[in-house]
Amino acid sequence: MSAEACTQGLDTGFIELGAAKVAALGVVQGITELLPISSTAHMRIVPALLGWRDPGSAFSAAMQMAALAAVISYFWSDVRGFVFGSIAAVKRRDFKDWQYRFTTWIFLATLPLVAFGVLLSKTLNACGSPLRSLWVIGASCIVMAIALALAEKFCTHRRTLDNVSLKDAMLVGLAQVGALIPGVSRSGSTLTAALFLDLKREEAARFSFLLGLPAIFLAGVKEFYELFKAGLSAEGWMILGVGLIVASISAFAAIWSLMRILERFSSWPFVVYRFLIGVFLLTAVWQGWLQ
Repeated sequence: MSAEACTQGLDTGFIELGAAKVAALGVVQGITELLPISSTAHMRIVPALLGWRDPGSAFSAAMQMAALAAVISYFWSDVRGFVFGSIAAVKRRDFKDWQYRFTTWIFLATLPLVAFGVLLSKTLNACGSPLRSLWVIGASCIVMAIALALAEKFCTHRRTLDNVSLKDAMLVGLAQVGALIPGVSRSGSTLTAALFLDLKREEAARFSFLLGLPAIFLAGVKEFYELFKAGLSAEGWMILGVGLIVASISAFAAIWSLMRILERFSSWPFVVYRFLIGVFLLTAVWQGWLQ
């Protein structure tokens, strides 16, 4: 691994790729980050098939800001309502207000992810991290495909976001911790957990995205701080900026597509896709097609 691919212990392989390749990967990252199909898996598969190096965990983590922009834009009416509704409730000292309670639950549900994220940060972002191995990613894809299939098959999907509770939020928050394992997917883990709580499919996706806002924001800010502290070059920041712009646009398109699919069909297309991706990865490693 070259010195440019590892900046003070951070895997910054995206610098070697250059702006054009990072823009292409930004499209892939933006689409897969918010669909329940694992962006990490695709960030390992696509470069490998094209003969490019792994862009690194720092790139994937920094792309959280693109996902944040897309989620806030798409769910702006929800975000605005919860923010200003909570502020108004605090001014009235009405702590039983539903918008205030739901906003509080979102932050409380983020605490498990923050705790485990801090504990595992060095391992997750280290150059050559074993957690980014194709074996781990492939197995995670298959396990999550099975979990999503069970949620789709055995749950009623009748509840709406209006009647969720703190317990529901904490359960989905705990499921979010699984996203620290590459291949699990934050969107996939939280959507699956929400479906197990019998939420309607589109409501489960809405819950997943709204609950994930603090986690996405914190992950992005943390990674930007780490890159700044590590002394990322001006070229590196420029290349990262290109990826962020492209990823933001594709992430918004991904949310729109996901909501249409869940409203009109179900999550079965993602179950099948995840399972096939997992099988492909394990087979490719076993046969030596991918390293």
